[in-house]
Amino acid sequence: MQITPAELEIMNVLWDQPGIGASEIAEELKDDKSWNIRTIKTLVGRLVEKGALTTEPDGRRYLYRPAIKRGDYQKKAAKQFVDRMFGGRAAPLVAHLADSRGLTPEDIADLEALLGELKK
Repeated sequence: MQITPAELEIMNVLWDQPGIGASEIAEELKDDKSWNIRTIKTLVGRLVEKGALTTEPDGRRYLYRPAIKRGDYQKKAAKQFVDRMFGGRAAPLVAHLADSRGLTPEDIADLEALLGELKK
């Protein structure tokens, strides 16, 4: 399932606050996006069609809940990105990140800890 960057904005709101309606989603995004309620409803409709959201009637409106977990989507999207950009190899990705923006001492410590766990 491909989720566009705009749809991901909607998903992030619903992962944080599942079971809200389109107007609440619009309220959450009003400071970052200049989307009107029709735009929100269009994006939500696409996500429902893709199977990323479920709907629940609530009077004259619908409440939306993610049908996929954030972590599951992140894993799949990260794998697709690494496969497409780095031939499925993580080392070139890390090297690119280190070259392009530098790794903080905290980043390096986190990576060392992760490698230590993976070696066990």
